[in-house]
Amino acid sequence: MRTITGRQLGFDVALAGLFALACVFIMVAGLSGLGSERLQFLPLLFVTAAIAVRRLSPGAALALAWVSAAAQLGSRLDPSIHNLGICAVLYATAAYGGRLVRWLGLASAIAGALVATLYLVVLRSWFGGVSYFPIMFPGQARDFSLLFFGSLALLTLSWVSGLLIRSTRAGREAREREAAALHEADLAESRVVLEQERNRIARDMHDVVAHTLAVVIAQADGARFAASARPAVAVGALETISSVARDALGDVRMLLAELRHDEGSTPQPAVADFDALFAQLRAAGLDLRLRETGERVALGAGHEIAAYRIVQEGLTNALRHGAPGQPVALELDWGADALEIELSNELKEAGATGPVPIAGRGHGLPGMQERAQLAGGVLSAGAESGRFVLRAVIPGGVAA
Repeated sequence: MRTITGRQLGFDVALAGLFALACVFIMVAGLSGLGSERLQFLPLLFVTAAIAVRRLSPGAALALAWVSAAAQLGSRLDPSIHNLGICAVLYATAAYGGRLVRWLGLASAIAGALVATLYLVVLRSWFGGVSYFPIMFPGQARDFSLLFFGSLALLTLSWVSGLLIRSTRAGREAREREAAALHEADLAESRVVLEQERNRIARDMHDVVAHTLAVVIAQADGARFAASARPAVAVGALETISSVARDALGDVRMLLAELRHDEGSTPQPAVADFDALFAQLRAAGLDLRLRETGERVALGAGHEIAAYRIVQEGLTNALRHGAPGQPVALELDWGADALEIELSNELKEAGATGPVPIAGRGHGLPGMQERAQLAGGVLSAGAESGRFVLRAVIPGGVAA
């Protein structure tokens, strides 16, 4: 039996009740135009029950429809308006039934058309009735063909309609499953990207902290030996230790829980390398329009790496994904407490607006956001009037 919600079952029962009431009214009023009619309560009862359970159990509904037809034929009753309910049952067998029930529905449509035609054209004459269409279409052969193909078209059309709805629903469900799978894959990829970026940051920060601690140790040793003979040198060493330790404090706060064991030995970038980066991208064909306000100030080592990587990744994305040949605007606002970065480029598809979800948007944006957050800053990205705009704020240092 098919699993349906209580709301769906309630709808089917209400629909069946309305169908029964309409059939009773039409038969009592003689509005169907099918000739002399009597109230056909037993066939109507069975077909009403079939409509009520057509989604809950299409097989049971088909069986009830055949019982209704048998009761009608056995009582030698005329066709009635309630016979149209069989169309709803055949629709349900194709739309909701399993494989066996679905093909039994098609077989029932063909068999039902044949049985109805034999009954109306041939058997009624044997029982003392008259065949249908005797005046307009003389001859039983012609009557048989007309009625059979007309009934077959009506019944099979109902079945085919259900099959089309089933195919449409299956396609929609397949697309939803595919979208869910893609979403899960996208999230998994985003988690992998973030983990890779954390590992890369851990390697960078390892070098920064190792360098800082080496300076602190060297200065402390020098101050210890110079404290008695050269106090001024010792004071200068202590000042250096204080300054470097403050920077190291900010860097340590950005360390990840797990560090990579395979650290590379490549030099770490800093804001002093911006000019070389800009020259390299311009040589690659990027029309970079740079606007820099304020004077460059020294950031913490980890903060400089974050600023450099964000600018580098943003410009690379503009080169790869922006409109070809269009200028890319980069603004660097050096404040006393923070570096504000704004990068914008024209999109390939103009007219897009709205924020961009960072998670699941490839490899660049998650990494940039991760770096900004670990540096104590913020990053946002989105489309504004056909341009992609990235904004980031990197703090200038760590307070005492």
